[in-house]
Amino acid sequence: MSSSREVTGIEAHVAGATGRVVLRDPRDSGYGHVVERYVSTKRHGRPRYMELLGGRYLNPDRPPPRGFVRGIVEDAAAVTDEELDALLAYEWRSRYTAAWLIGVDRRARFRERLGELLLASEVCYAGGAYCFALARLGTRADAELLVAYLDRYLPRTDLRYDQPEALGALLRLDAGLGSSYAERFLVPDGLWDTWVGALPWLRDDPGFTPERQRWWSDLRCDFADGWTRP
Repeated sequence: MSSSREVTGIEAHVAGATGRVVLRDPRDSGYGHVVERYVSTKRHGRPRYMELLGGRYLNPDRPPPRGFVRGIVEDAAAVTDEELDALLAYEWRSRYTAAWLIGVDRRARFRERLGELLLASEVCYAGGAYCFALARLGTRADAELLVAYLDRYLPRTDLRYDQPEALGALLRLDAGLGSSYAERFLVPDGLWDTWVGALPWLRDDPGFTPERQRWWSDLRCDFADGWTRP
């Protein structure tokens, strides 16, 4: 029987949290194999989660190793919903990888769970993968989850969380759906401008334009489209 445990201090830090966080170790629920099988597996010298996070596979001048791509596609199809649940209840590496597998395979069953995790923002890095997965699922329901996140976190100019990734994913969804969910965040001197402008050196940084965030989302999603069937 699985059990959750609240951790603090160094344990929370290792898990990717800045404060208290509730975790469920997969070993306590009979899924002790999932981290090694899906997260820390090594195909080309580095654990999978590091390859995904590092983004070297996105370099158009350096195609990713075929084994890396094949492994992601095969595991995204093979991982069970129960295994994904176990990964999403654990620390940031597991959550990050699980979200990628969900996005690659378009597991719509996890939409609401991803939205909850994104809004909670319990651990580092994983939020960007949740945004990728929601962009891949591609519906208005996914867009509304991203809107809820931006409504909560763009006013928080003191927090540098996953606002850029969420905006990029939302812009991609708008383009695909013919919608305008992102429009109200992008009015002059609106929430996006205020959030970026809270750090003066970001105001003119081309890396923090809406166009750049959409480009990053497109790059990841289009690359995943090349791995998988529509």
